[in-house]
Amino acid sequence: MNWNGTRVLVTGAGGFIGSHLTEKLVDMGARTRALVHYRADGSWGWLEHSPHKDKLEAIAGDINDRDSVLQAMRDVEIVFHLAALIAIPYSYHAPLSYVRTNVEGTLNVLQAARELGVERVVHTSTSEVYGTARRVPIEEIHPLQAQSPYAATKIAADKLAEAFHLSYGLPVVTVRPFNAFGPRQSSRAVVPTIITQCLNGGVVRLGNVDPTRDLSYVTDIVEGFVRAAASPAAIGLTINIGSGREISIRDLVSVIGRLLGRSIVIETEERRVRPEKSEVERLLADNSVSREMLGWAPRVSLEEGLQLTIEWIKEHLNGYRPGAYVV
Repeated sequence: MNWNGTRVLVTGAGGFIGSHLTEKLVDMGARTRALVHYRADGSWGWLEHSPHKDKLEAIAGDINDRDSVLQAMRDVEIVFHLAALIAIPYSYHAPLSYVRTNVEGTLNVLQAARELGVERVVHTSTSEVYGTARRVPIEEIHPLQAQSPYAATKIAADKLAEAFHLSYGLPVVTVRPFNAFGPRQSSRAVVPTIITQCLNGGVVRLGNVDPTRDLSYVTDIVEGFVRAAASPAAIGLTINIGSGREISIRDLVSVIGRLLGRSIVIETEERRVRPEKSEVERLLADNSVSREMLGWAPRVSLEEGLQLTIEWIKEHLNGYRPGAYVV
């Protein structure tokens, strides 16, 4: 697909994955519009200091507001919908806000896309919708299980996307990333949590360290989004984007400690431990569909991605609060 001049919108463009995707689209020559969450100071999140800032159009708004979404989506050919509330622990405390953002916000995008005749909607799912793996690797037809309010809202959003495709013929593809990590990620996620604590001393305080995760570097995730948007065969499908490699949180600490040349002690902090039945114990992607249909494959190894992330966090450590439990 020739992206030069293609009119695209990224919702959630000021966030971790959204900002990387937005910059990638600009690099490919797309006429890129970014829907960023309205802030009183007028800032654009991670795009605020992006070298691509002058090459894109930013619209400040709210995914929960239908008028904001309609305004942002006018005259757009492809929409990448990434706007969401994502922190699992906070969803225990504020589930209604997740319903409004993740479910109603997605509905706003789908309705606007149908009304405006958008050519493609790339909807963002999450591996959390699978819950603890019943079989591995996890293929796209694996049963869904909501083990947190966050996961429940993402399942609902995924099903809305599916319903709009089946009911109205809306051209939707759902991308289901597994555990993205990389520069710009907040310490609500496990990789920055470990790295910042390691840089701050020899003790890392975590919750349960036995679960396994399938970690993918952010540039690989972004490449999956781009390829899903360009593939006519992907319309109507859900596609996993994951490395196909699992690692326990305990072993992840060891790898990061080794990359930093430090001996790390793990301490359990009770407030970080999720409710027993809510913890997703195992995630491991079956990425055969993305490989065969999209020609996608991970290019950045776990160790290489962690090293790149470590170097970025070292330069931006003042933007973190090492040791603080960020929900």
